[in-house]
Amino acid sequence: MIKEWLAKQKMKASVLQVFRNADIGISYSYGNNAGKVYPKIRQVKFDYEHKTAICYFSLPTGLDPKEIKKKEYCFHQVFGKNIEIKGEVKEFYLTVYAHRLPSELTYNFELYSPSFEGMALPIVAGVDLNGKLIVFDLVKNPHLLIAGETGSGKSTQLRSIITTLIQAVPPERLELYLCDLKRSEFHVFRQVKHVQGVYVSPSEMMPVFQSLQREMKRRGDILDENEVSHVDDLKEKLPYKIVCIDEVALLQSEKKIMDLVEEISAIGRALGVFIILSMQRPDRKVLDGKLKNNLTVRMGFMCADLINSRIIGTPGSEKIKKEGRMLLKTKDYDLKEIQAPFLSIDKAKKLLEGYRCPKEYKHSKSPVDVLNLKENKETGIFEVLD
Repeated sequence: MIKEWLAKQKMKASVLQVFRNADIGISYSYGNNAGKVYPKIRQVKFDYEHKTAICYFSLPTGLDPKEIKKKEYCFHQVFGKNIEIKGEVKEFYLTVYAHRLPSELTYNFELYSPSFEGMALPIVAGVDLNGKLIVFDLVKNPHLLIAGETGSGKSTQLRSIITTLIQAVPPERLELYLCDLKRSEFHVFRQVKHVQGVYVSPSEMMPVFQSLQREMKRRGDILDENEVSHVDDLKEKLPYKIVCIDEVALLQSEKKIMDLVEEISAIGRALGVFIILSMQRPDRKVLDGKLKNNLTVRMGFMCADLINSRIIGTPGSEKIKKEGRMLLKTKDYDLKEIQAPFLSIDKAKKLLEGYRCPKEYKHSKSPVDVLNLKENKETGIFEVLD
């Protein structure tokens, strides 16, 4: 008890020293008396399980809360890099972690799978500063944006997410539509039972999105008929559908397709249809207000500057310098630093071997076959015939 009390006093003294060194406070003057009111330390707690120390403090009235973030470097100078400061308006807390994020996290499905219990579409983000595995359910946290520069780990994370979903969810419960505009990422998933197709051009993608639009309308009618609000409430279980678009910025000029992407982001959750988007350089024209607001999960890997990180919705990711490191934002986590798992193409191929279709197998639900489609020779886009 004495050791813990001394440790808390030491923590308080260190935090107060940061306030003084950084000049974080409000100046006052009453007659001959002048000085400064610094933030008040409310409590210090130790989490022995996760080896963290947490200091709660409140700001004096009149102090701009932005001063805390602006002078975060002063906290780093005293407590090191493994810290996190959260709060708003008046109440804040500083967490000092004993752990460090690993420089690389090897992908391990067997290690992750026990955390999937109760999840329909488990997404493994990685591990946090506590060494805790961060997993979320795409059904409850719909639509995902992954952004980062070349070499940041963005493509590896996308590969890891899709590989995990294929192993965790049977093909009768999950259909994947993979749009590979760079023609460099999704070839590893060809012939996998879950994968309805790999599409490499807007002309191939258009009938897919038209098919999904018709399916969403059909599912909406089914929900109305059964008077339920989500496909999971139906007696007949419908398969989840996920559309993954790698380098979505290349669709900037394809207004019809982007309108359909936005439609999925707006109404897809209740209908069991989800999108996962990735891009190298964030683009305001692509991530306009409606679409961006509907992407409830953001993974911000290394990016060029603060402007780009703000477009993603993960301010601070411009400071990331290591491959595979990101800032995660979900409904549950405002901004959380994560080390994503690394999954090589060769390892992914081996893991997916048992999930591939026989050579003679063909998907029966091709959008071109299901719909009455005709290709417009001038535009190269398939159109639905009445």
